[in-house]
Amino acid sequence: MPSKDRERTEPSATAVLSSQTTATKSTSSHSSPLLPNFGFPPEAFDVRLLPDADHEFISADDIAAFETALQAPDQNASQNLAQHPQHGSHDALRSPKSPSSFSITRRDSQSLYAGLDDGDSSSNKNESGATSSALATAAAAAAANGDFNDDLPVSARAASPAAGGHGTFVTAQNDWAPISSRFYRGRSSRRKPASGAAQKKKRRRAGRAVEGLLGTRSKDETRDGYLYLLAKWPLLLFVVGWLLVLGVLYLLTRFQIAVYEQLFTWRGRREGLRRELRGATTYQDWVRAARALDGFLGRKTWREENDFAYYDSKTVKRVWDQMKRTRAKAEMEEKVPGDKGSGGGGEGVRAVEELKALTEACVKNNFVGIDNPKLYSQTYYGTKNLVQNFVDEVERSLKFLLKTKQLTMEEKRVLFKHVQANFGRTALCLSGGASFAYYHFGLVRALLDADLLPDVITGTSGGALIAGLVATRTNEELKKLLVPALASQINACSEGFTTWFPRWWKTGARFDSVQWAAQCSWWTRGSMTFREAYERTGRILNVSCVPADPHSPTILCNYLTSPDCVIWSAVLASAAVPGILNPVVLMMKNPNGTLAPYSFGHKWKDGSLRTDIPIKALNTHFNVNFTIVSQVNPHVNLFFFSSRGSVGHPVTHRKGRGWRGGFLMSATEHYLKLDMNKWLRFVRHAELLPRPLGQDWSQLWLQQFSGTVTIWPKAVASDFWHILSDPDAGRLARMLHEGRQGAFPALKFIGNRLKVERLVDQGRTESRPWVRRGSLERILSEDDLRSILVGEMMTSTTPGGGNTTGGGTTEEEMTDVDEEAIVEDEGEGEGDAGLFIKKS
Repeated sequence: MPSKDRERTEPSATAVLSSQTTATKSTSSHSSPLLPNFGFPPEAFDVRLLPDADHEFISADDIAAFETALQAPDQNASQNLAQHPQHGSHDALRSPKSPSSFSITRRDSQSLYAGLDDGDSSSNKNESGATSSALATAAAAAAANGDFNDDLPVSARAASPAAGGHGTFVTAQNDWAPISSRFYRGRSSRRKPASGAAQKKKRRRAGRAVEGLLGTRSKDETRDGYLYLLAKWPLLLFVVGWLLVLGVLYLLTRFQIAVYEQLFTWRGRREGLRRELRGATTYQDWVRAARALDGFLGRKTWREENDFAYYDSKTVKRVWDQMKRTRAKAEMEEKVPGDKGSGGGGEGVRAVEELKALTEACVKNNFVGIDNPKLYSQTYYGTKNLVQNFVDEVERSLKFLLKTKQLTMEEKRVLFKHVQANFGRTALCLSGGASFAYYHFGLVRALLDADLLPDVITGTSGGALIAGLVATRTNEELKKLLVPALASQINACSEGFTTWFPRWWKTGARFDSVQWAAQCSWWTRGSMTFREAYERTGRILNVSCVPADPHSPTILCNYLTSPDCVIWSAVLASAAVPGILNPVVLMMKNPNGTLAPYSFGHKWKDGSLRTDIPIKALNTHFNVNFTIVSQVNPHVNLFFFSSRGSVGHPVTHRKGRGWRGGFLMSATEHYLKLDMNKWLRFVRHAELLPRPLGQDWSQLWLQQFSGTVTIWPKAVASDFWHILSDPDAGRLARMLHEGRQGAFPALKFIGNRLKVERLVDQGRTESRPWVRRGSLERILSEDDLRSILVGEMMTSTTPGGGNTTGGGTTEEEMTDVDEEAIVEDEGEGEGDAGLFIKKS
């Protein structure tokens, strides 16, 4: 329960919601700049046209439940301390200046059971015949629970629990400091230790503060030995100094490469074409500029040649020719009168069986290298003509197998089940990066406009906020939201220095968890759970969270692992960077709609610290083997450099056969980066790195940050200055533009992948005889891979409406496939003009 200090300094849940509404309304009255508009129409800056701009999705009861959960004790630690008390039950919270008391550190205070005399409880006296015991608990709440009143003794405070049945919460000033100094320097203490003892106590208290700040390892985590103790800090200082030297050399190398490319590569007509490419505001304009640049660089010849070292061109050519002939033969047999099923026309059946076998053999993830990113890294737009022809033929063959009557429904079900297991799924992964995460908006908008937004989406830290917005809104809602006017809803960093600095000094966190919960709820449509978001949009949201305990495994929250977990609580936990936001409690929704702590009330924090891109977990849960990673972490972007080009960004030196900046500079850059990585790994394995703020930072640079397709939106130097600030409409318009520009080069690669994947999903859905037409289960392509969900899939019946994912066929060939059920389910599919049928 908050103390009087907290009631005085921090608003209630209702006040938080009302202040958020006031801030939103006041922002909406401001006029937005129209220049530069980066291709957005004037109405895109009008806050009045933003859907649900003034709508409050969350109730004050949910915020109050979250605030109560933050103050709750750690039940496991409480039980351990209750079973193994270190002192008598009446001495646990005695003043530290008392001879029989013990010093309470922040670790001790997180959960503490102790009996206190309660002279006012007459009922307890009659029952027990002795003085009753009150439960004193402590919580490491993210927001300060208030200082102790200096005028009241500890026993009086502990014996007077606040309303709601909670006892006094003993908290530290921040994450790395001991219990509030006022507690130790209370004027109510009568006995004063000797000067020598006072000095020793002061040194011990300072040592505990340093230990909390540097995160000293325990004896179980280190090895004994005098040499280790003597060499640890000198060796660590040497490694840090050498890393600084390598970092400076690396930056100088990158600067020299940039100067070389600007002076010798991008000149004349080539520079003009690149400027036109970067200035394109629509994908169609970008494609025209990319084709012109490819033509100027002579990349047309590369497309026409089949041979390339990074895929098996001979196998692709042979399978393409055979599949084309077999499909033509099967289509001819399909039109023969009387050949309507598996019993008529032996030749037709053999042709369709051969086509089915070919499809099952070649529709696999990265079949003979056709999904190799290097095939899309030699040109600005497109790939080898042979690869493109093969993908188009696979699409036509899948469409034929979907509508043919020569195969029974059971044969189709087995075929598409095997193909889906071999081909896998695609996921969009949004990294963290504080305010850099707003670049994700542009990437999502580009994928949305081209109807290439995957159904599986994951986000970490700042990326979790954008992923929560995408997973809880339909396509039509997102088109209205992903505009510069959305800046009016971004107010997480609106507090001034005089507000957040005292909070940081007092609690160890710049931001207040309760206020952020109220602000974050708008992005996730209130207290919506992962299962509810999946049922509403068909998108599978994943959020990475790291437990406060450094040795516990991470969790990937989604509708399978935590279906009833509230999304905004997972987003807050994923964004809880030490020093920025204290660890928070995940919340779950009960059947009656109320919120309660999830996972026994354990605390969770930023997922970027260990698993920024959870590729392995996505593969385990959803068979994801093709990832689209939008990487905006500033500490990673500085070291991203592809010496041989990346998807949609070929090397222009020596007609694509050279190295960026020349071989010597590229080799130097690669050596310096690998050497820094080597020393970081050495520090981790030698156990030299302390744990500042109680956090293991060794994985900050050593985890995997890339995927099959990695998109790096172009940032500017001012973004580092505004890393913890809210963008205005003009700045958000630029970030939307740069995010789209970063996504344009990869859209062709993603489109070739998704056109096949969506047809496989469509075939998997339509071949299930137990699924009722128009039901929600038509989009559950992964449930039957997990027997635990089969019963739920067969019993649940949810109206279709506009919540299905849609098919995967192109508009120009829509009439060749019987898709009436899908168009009927979507309601608005016939009005869409994208490459694929869109969600409503």
